[in-house]
Amino acid sequence: MDGLNGSIQAGATTAARRAGWYARNNPWVSAAVQSLAANAVGAGIKPRSRHPDAKVRDTLHALWDRWTDRADAAGLTDFYGLQALAFRAMVESGESFARLRIAENVSPLPLSIDLLDREQVPMDLHRDVGSGARIRAGIEFDANGRRVAYHCYAHRPGDALAPLSFDTVRLPVGDVAHLFQPLAPGQVRGITWLAPVLLRVHELDQYEDAALVKAKVAALFTGFIRDPDGTVAGFNDGSGIGGVLQVGMEPGSLIPLPPGADIQFSDPADPGDYGAYTKTHIRAIASGLGLPYELVSGDLEGVTYSSIRAGLVEFRRRIEQVQHSVLVHQFCRPVWERFVRLAVLAGHLPAAGFDSDPSAFLACDWLPPKWDWVDPLKDARAEIEQIKAGLKSRGMSIAERGYDAEDVDAAIAADREREKRLGLNMETPNG
Repeated sequence: MDGLNGSIQAGATTAARRAGWYARNNPWVSAAVQSLAANAVGAGIKPRSRHPDAKVRDTLHALWDRWTDRADAAGLTDFYGLQALAFRAMVESGESFARLRIAENVSPLPLSIDLLDREQVPMDLHRDVGSGARIRAGIEFDANGRRVAYHCYAHRPGDALAPLSFDTVRLPVGDVAHLFQPLAPGQVRGITWLAPVLLRVHELDQYEDAALVKAKVAALFTGFIRDPDGTVAGFNDGSGIGGVLQVGMEPGSLIPLPPGADIQFSDPADPGDYGAYTKTHIRAIASGLGLPYELVSGDLEGVTYSSIRAGLVEFRRRIEQVQHSVLVHQFCRPVWERFVRLAVLAGHLPAAGFDSDPSAFLACDWLPPKWDWVDPLKDARAEIEQIKAGLKSRGMSIAERGYDAEDVDAAIAADREREKRLGLNMETPNG
């Protein structure tokens, strides 16, 4: 292996473990990871079928809504929670794996998802398997370089509560969703998103420790008695340790000193550059992770409408790229395809139509969570003007908010019908 793959092979595991430690123990990194997950996934990236038959679409959506609560094989969250967990694992460790299982006790379809730790796919597993196929970093490729299987440990190595086993299980590529952000053509495994900032985070931790010790030393209010002739009146009571006089002071004390003696108090230098130095490092951490400084630090001092909007617009472009090219493509689509095929096999959808044209059943739009407006009034007016000018459709505008146009139209129609039935006269969105 060479290039990026060689670097990942050599250091990705160590970097992932360090990144995971900082994500749980460093407040800036923790805030950054949580912000990335909250903006990329939020309440979930939701599917809306594009099948031409409304009845089929409604059936798929109803089945999906019933299944999502049972999607997690561990039973800890729903499908959208799994999205957030998988995305967070990708940020921290560079990649995450999800095994699509057939589980008979899951309703309405026997499908569950089991998230795997990156170390369950051994980075050091390499060998030829014959006919030009080979395993690289735990992933099996055929003679044409296509992924065909993943070789996984049943449990995470090093887990004290799991059985000790060094045997791997071969899982076909269709049973595994591998989530990572490719940085170069031919990349096999992922690397933590914190790789560019790990050194910065470590240095900031060290600096904060040093600054804290310095502040503690400065807080030690120490006095030095200067006594030219060695006879300090009132202090020669023997209360000393190792030749150092230990004397307490009380408010309102009057301490007589002999001629020539005085007391000098320490005045350590104030570490005045702490704030500026820390802010510089946090800015570098935020920049390395593609986040606005304000989202990492929580510091909104000096922020204006224009500056925060410019920062959020660029950040949202980056998040949208990851949502559609990574999270949807590598995680959501494989789950949807398996879900639809199981729905056909279970008899919930017309099998004949699926055999003739599966693409119509598999076609799906994934709606990410809506972005909150920086200035709701200005942004809403700009949106309305774009729709009126024909620069975008109303359906596109609704989809950007994380909703389906058909659902919104049905809800508006129901509202109008209810208002008419009750004799109400209220303004509606399309009044």
